[in-house]
Amino acid sequence: MSVYDPANIFAKILRGEMPATKVFEDDAALAFMDIMPRADGHTLVVPKIAARNIFDIAPADLSTLIQRVQHVAKAVRSGMAADGVVVQQFNEGPGGQMVFHIHFHILPRWTGVALKPPGVMGDKAAIEAAAAKIRAALA
Repeated sequence: MSVYDPANIFAKILRGEMPATKVFEDDAALAFMDIMPRADGHTLVVPKIAARNIFDIAPADLSTLIQRVQHVAKAVRSGMAADGVVVQQFNEGPGGQMVFHIHFHILPRWTGVALKPPGVMGDKAAIEAAAAKIRAALA
């Protein structure tokens, strides 16, 4: 089992040490916009507990988290008027994980619209506009 590093960026966001464009928060999870979106409305959902990935999280905590993922995914689809969504979750470096705090990506998808390339910073105004649509769908 790998060690959880409390200095990871998502832990810092959860502690309020780093900014994030939040769309949902409750006692168990936080959802916020990805700053390098692969699609307009690309949202991340993280648990408030410290867990590196799917191998480390307790089953009960994972159950709670996936319920939040579903709740946010519905709002992303509705708020972004998407044809569908992709839900992704990566584990360890070879599995594509880059931030070692378990998280789910929710990417709205539209027929005929390709994903954006990875690693490109998004436009702040566009990210906030998408967040507003998702927040409205959650209301």
